[in-house]
Amino acid sequence: MLNVGKIEEGFVLDHIKAGKSLDIYDHLQLDKLDCTVAIIKNARSNKMGKKDILKVECDLNMLDLDVLAFIDHNITVNVIKNGEIVEKKELALPMQIKNVIRCHNPRCITSIEQELPHIFCLADAEKEIYRCKYCEEKYSSALK
Repeated sequence: MLNVGKIEEGFVLDHIKAGKSLDIYDHLQLDKLDCTVAIIKNARSNKMGKKDILKVECDLNMLDLDVLAFIDHNITVNVIKNGEIVEKKELALPMQIKNVIRCHNPRCITSIEQELPHIFCLADAEKEIYRCKYCEEKYSSALK
């Protein structure tokens, strides 16, 4: 059995779909932070069969919960202080996401105006559908 030590302060992302931890690592830009990150892939899980886990030793304010919730709102975020879990954060789909996905409509203003941010708004929470703020183009879930 693999043993990864506990962290003193930071967060543990649990119940990540197996194989998705590197996507989350990239989208949260954890490579740009100067902190300890442990990626555990394909861990055994009674609930999910297999899961990934991310342990990040840094300030929780460095974590963009909206990006994380967009990727998978079923992930459990455990906040760690002094080596103990002090809070479990529930994620909900964000009403708006900015510069996480790109609009692929060639007629969208974001195709012409390169400096404009790519903003998508939640159009249908039940079906998890996002639409471009500028042209209403529906997001196709290639990221998820």
